[in-house]
Amino acid sequence: MVRIFPIFQWKKEVIHLFENMKEDYHELLEIHYFTPSAFEKSGAAWPIRLGANIAKANYHIGPRITPYYYLIMVLEGEGTFIQGGHTYTLRKKDLFCLFPQVTHEYYTTGDKLLRKAFFAFDGKLALQLLERIGLGPYHPHLEGGLTDEAFAHMESFFYLVMDKDRQHTDLARLALFHQIFDALSVNQTRDKHLSETGSWLRKAKDYLEIHYADGITIESVADYVGIDRTHFSKQFSKTYGLSPMKYVQKLRMNEAILLLKQTDYKLAEIAQSVGYPDLFSFSKAFKKQIGISPALYRKE
Repeated sequence: MVRIFPIFQWKKEVIHLFENMKEDYHELLEIHYFTPSAFEKSGAAWPIRLGANIAKANYHIGPRITPYYYLIMVLEGEGTFIQGGHTYTLRKKDLFCLFPQVTHEYYTTGDKLLRKAFFAFDGKLALQLLERIGLGPYHPHLEGGLTDEAFAHMESFFYLVMDKDRQHTDLARLALFHQIFDALSVNQTRDKHLSETGSWLRKAKDYLEIHYADGITIESVADYVGIDRTHFSKQFSKTYGLSPMKYVQKLRMNEAILLLKQTDYKLAEIAQSVGYPDLFSFSKAFKKQIGISPALYRKE
């Protein structure tokens, strides 16, 4: 049996968050589900679930996918997170995000402890919110990203939904939801510590990773970061070992491979999803880079 400790505090009172956890074979879990109102869905993003858990020995989630974004805060312990073919070590105060329809897994080894708090959310600008705190599909882990202020707002969120004396409103949920992101964004100083060149290069790389399927051109990316196209391409290739166009092709192929493996989408649908105008151009590019057609790749 896992020993339960109170973690969250509201003002000077201690909320025994983990006292009402449900236990199964691999964890103790406290979770609250929300039904977003029409008002919430009219906005940029909205919370769907709020929860916290304590992992048991040899805890292992995945490989699996989720239909929502999950922002997860490591409160204590160590673990391992895998997403998009990359592996990250999880430690106290780290943030990591599960992205919709992307295969992920996370686990502990042996009897190592891992406690997490999390919320799931959705919305047309959900990805932009994550960008504000330094997270994205190709950088889903942020070491030491959890701030004390964000933790306090997260605590207040739990207090809100656990308060039996009053029914919380959609406005109350949205207020705390955005306060958490605001508190996390103040700790996002990555670009401040980069050189001037490194700053716009990272900005361009992030832009490519987000919009590679949107029919962008290298000229449009160079304009976005305010750099001459030739200089932009030269510095990008020197820093990342690939030209901007080849990097876009790599992103498209990586996503195409995931969709071929994990979905039953038609090839034409995959082509459009990763930024190709038609099946012919997608198949031609796929065969050139991977060595076989997407149809044959799916059959392997």
